Amino acid sequence: MKLHELHDNEGANRKKKRIGRGPGSGKGKTGGRGIKGQKSRSGVAINGYEGGQMPLYQRLPKRGFNKPNRKSYAVVNLGLIEKFIGTKKLDPKAEINEDALVASGLVRRKLDGVRVLAKGELKSKVNLVVTGASKAAVEAVTKAGGTLTTAASSE
Repeated sequence: MKLHELHDNEGANRKKKRIGRGPGSGKGKTGGRGIKGQKSRSGVAINGYEGGQMPLYQRLPKRGFNKPNRKSYAVVNLGLIEKFIGTKKLDPKAEINEDALVASGLVRRKLDGVRVLAKGELKSKVNLVVTGASKAAVEAVTKAGGTLTTAASSE
């Protein structure tokens, strides 16, 4: 096979259907849009419109409540803290606070604070100071011989 012999498979490349180019094209006159009306014009976007009937999203009942002042926390697992200590990105002898976690790259941004969860295993003795923690995480840290201080317990 030579370069000048290369070509697509039969039927792999089809020409674009040019609409509105006369009756012989098969898509002439109205260009496949039918006749008159809003949808035959350009620039129409009627999503969720049901021809005047009450749309489905309005017929269904409203449920629940979104708290306008809810807090969202950056979540850190103990297993990841142990991994970062193993790769020397975190120093177990120094106090590990939220700024240290951001600096190490374990947390991208603090949001409304950092919350520690107990997924994974912690073997190092660490001194953690964060906004919040699960009970299991506090137990796991104290079991490893370290301390976990939360903003709730320090107030």
